[in-house]
Amino acid sequence: MYQNYLPIIILTGLSIALIVVPLILQSLLSPKNNKTEEKLRVYECGELPEDNAWMTFNIRFYSIALVFLIFDVEVIFLYPWAVVYNDLGLLAFIEVMIFLTILIVGFAYVWVKDDLSWVKMSLKYAQGRYSNLQKKDED
Repeated sequence: MYQNYLPIIILTGLSIALIVVPLILQSLLSPKNNKTEEKLRVYECGELPEDNAWMTFNIRFYSIALVFLIFDVEVIFLYPWAVVYNDLGLLAFIEVMIFLTILIVGFAYVWVKDDLSWVKMSLKYAQGRYSNLQKKDED
C-alpha cells in the first residue's frame, strides 16, 4: 500500500532539495564583507528608484496590461484552430467568426473609452510629474 506513495515522496524530496540547495550554496559562496551601500541599492531596468516600493501607480498601467493580457491570451486560441482549419468545415469557421466579432467589439469598446491612450492630456487633478500638463479644451 505504501509503495504507491513512493513517487510522491521522491517528488516532494526533490522539490525541497531544489529550493534548499541553491539557498545554502548562495549563502556559502557569496561575499560576506563586500556589501556596501551602493551594492545594496535597488537596481531595476538601469534606473535609480524614485520613491519607495509602495508608491501608487497610475491605473493606466494596470488597465493597459490587462487589455494586453486578455487579447494576447485570446489570440493564442486561434493557433490551434488555424492548424486544423481544413478538417473542421463551415461550422468551425462560423464559430471563429463569432469569436473574432466578440474580440473586435471588446477592442472597439476599449478604444472608444480611450483606455488605449498612454498619456491623457485631460488630467483634472494631476500630481507629481503630470502636474505641469495642460488640461485639454473641451468642446
